[in-house]
Amino acid sequence: MLNVGKIEEGFVLDHIKAGQSLSIYHHLRLDKMDCTVAIIKNAKSEKMGKKDILKVECDIELLNLDVLAVIDRNITVNVIKDGEIVAKKDLTLPTTITHVLKCKNPRCITSIEQELPQKFFLADEETGLYRCQYCEEKFDRREL
Repeated sequence: MLNVGKIEEGFVLDHIKAGQSLSIYHHLRLDKMDCTVAIIKNAKSEKMGKKDILKVECDIELLNLDVLAVIDRNITVNVIKDGEIVAKKDLTLPTTITHVLKCKNPRCITSIEQELPQKFFLADEETGLYRCQYCEEKFDRREL
């Protein structure tokens, strides 16, 4: 039996598709932060078969959680204060997202002007389709 201690302040990301926790770790830039992180891969789940879980001890306001909705809207975000769950955040697709997705169009201005921010807008909420703000190239979420 694996035992990972509880955290005092931070959040727990649950119901992550098995194998996606390291990608989320990097997209949230947790490798650049000084915080405690527990990554649990391939945990047994009645609902999903297998799942990943991330436990992060840090101020939740320091993180951009928009990327989570883009990766998978079914991820559960449990906010922890004083060792207890105080809230569950619902993930909704942001209307715009900056510095998370990268345009693949070689003719896009962002390929030439490297200092321009990579900005995408939500073109279709139902399918989760994002397009580059500059050239309207589609972003394939499977590339995350």
